Amino acid sequence: MTAPARHSFAMPPAAPLDMDAQDFTHAPTSRNAAPIGNRRWRLAVFVPACLGTLALMFGIYGWLASGGMTGLEWALLMMIGLTFVWVTLSVSTVGVAISGLLARQAADTRSPAAITPMDVALLVPIYNEVPWDVFGNAAAMLDDLAARKGPHSYSLFILSDTRDDAIAAQEWQAFEQLRATAPKQIPVYYRRRTANTDKKVGNLVNWITGWGAAFEGMLVLDADSLMTGRAIERLSSELANDPEAGLIQSFPMLIEANTLFARVQQFSNIAYGWLLAEGLALWARNEGNYWGHNAIIRTRAFAQSAGLPHLRGRKGRSDLILSHDFVEAGLLRRAGWRVRFLPRVTGSFEETPGTLIDYVLRDRRWCRGNLQHLRLLRTAGLHPVSRFHLLHGAVSYLLSPAWFVLLVVWALLGKDAETNVIRYFNEANPLFPDWPPAMSHIDSAVFLVIMYAMLLAPKIAGAAIIAATPTATRSFGGRRPFLTSVLAEVALSIAYAPVLMIQQTKAVLRATFTRSEPWAPQQRGVQSYPITTLIKFHWIETLLGLLLLAGLLAGLISLWLVPIVFSLVAAVPLSALSALNVSRLGLKGLRMDSPNSLREPAIVRSARAARSKMKNQILAAEHIAAE
Repeated sequence: MTAPARHSFAMPPAAPLDMDAQDFTHAPTSRNAAPIGNRRWRLAVFVPACLGTLALMFGIYGWLASGGMTGLEWALLMMIGLTFVWVTLSVSTVGVAISGLLARQAADTRSPAAITPMDVALLVPIYNEVPWDVFGNAAAMLDDLAARKGPHSYSLFILSDTRDDAIAAQEWQAFEQLRATAPKQIPVYYRRRTANTDKKVGNLVNWITGWGAAFEGMLVLDADSLMTGRAIERLSSELANDPEAGLIQSFPMLIEANTLFARVQQFSNIAYGWLLAEGLALWARNEGNYWGHNAIIRTRAFAQSAGLPHLRGRKGRSDLILSHDFVEAGLLRRAGWRVRFLPRVTGSFEETPGTLIDYVLRDRRWCRGNLQHLRLLRTAGLHPVSRFHLLHGAVSYLLSPAWFVLLVVWALLGKDAETNVIRYFNEANPLFPDWPPAMSHIDSAVFLVIMYAMLLAPKIAGAAIIAATPTATRSFGGRRPFLTSVLAEVALSIAYAPVLMIQQTKAVLRATFTRSEPWAPQQRGVQSYPITTLIKFHWIETLLGLLLLAGLLAGLISLWLVPIVFSLVAAVPLSALSALNVSRLGLKGLRMDSPNSLREPAIVRSARAARSKMKNQILAAEHIAAE
């Protein structure tokens, strides 16, 4: 088969829709969408979080102030408060979720006659992805969607930004196969851009300005997204029946996790993530967020209010907004459209990186984009909650260097006054007071117990609710395997946390002092890295761990730092272990099974079969062409 031209596409007649870049310095006229009362939920989240943080700071202040407060002590106290408040926010979000668990969504009770039909475009932007994986997933979704015979009309668009001509040729073959086998009522289209202007943002803008006027809604998917027909119908019906909604985000669950690191993420996502999602949905309400995929958007609302300008960067250069999804959600809300989050829409899935290194590489790109949000906090007209989402996205990465600084300070404090490295008093210079006072072993234990308890509280709450519900525990393989999995996940999360802290600190520094991050497709397959790569990638963590270990052996550092020291010293082995395939282990608890691994969703099985079939056909065609 002849490879298509670089600009090849198969698209419907043009239906242009204007989309101009928004002015961040002047707020547009808002539609004044009717608010939903949720002040009490927001008070229930933020007030306890602030009070808990103030209580901790008061306790630490009492310890520090015994010898008089210095500027360095005040800085340390402020840093502790700024890091701890985000931990308490997670805890209070879980509290809100538990309080609102009896709330129920009504969309499933609507009859088909009560739903207004819509024309919905299913958009799949791709960039140098494995073609049979993308098109195989699409085939499974279209078949499942057609089987439901719902009220809405759908069209699938594969929007390619692929630069590799060999991959593009395979995309074209996969497209022709999908178009030939797809349900007749769902048209399938393919477009490959000649230039990657503005990356994914530009890819979607290109579609909106070329064909968006023909569709009331667009459901944006990622290359690894997978959604059941029921989930797609649910989002479409919610958008159709809420004329004030501009965007509705689902809660994607993780699938296809076989490695140790992926299983940790998958188990955490399914066992605990749902509780945080419930809490977020309750207090955010109309001011929800957007995660860039598995969400449905009102096309004209997006075109009118969410166009992104370039930012003015260093030395006058033009910077693309990278983590665009948070910003687009804020702009939609600024224009008066509701941005909703429906965590109870089941059947929304995505994949996750299989190894620690793959996770970190993806995280670097996200870090650069999220830190960019700090420059957008002054955008005129944003709702305060939208500003909070932007700030939270940036802080989620800034917390790592903050925790790192606290770790260094803690190590320098030593075990007592005799091993305290930070000394400001000596006979030759009596103007400086002793700082800080020696923290007793009991004080150290209390402080660390409080921190670990707050960090683990969301997991403990989620696990307790599941363990107390027989039906839920059966979906995890039984109470004993579930509780064993919880212990394994918590232990592994604690082990990987210091390594991720260092890597995210490096990511923040890269984003601050370097110009760009390579735009590359996510590594979705399992990949074991050679030892030389692992050492090169983790040498900083290992070196820091060895320095701390030397301090421990010399009796200079508190024993409470042993877990952190162990993780940093073992960074290379832990990274290698992250690629271990645990799906076939005999010990159930160590597999960290979840409902999605024990009883794989039918759509996942269908997608795997479709991917395998398409792969075999494409490779067979290439083999024949080569002969």
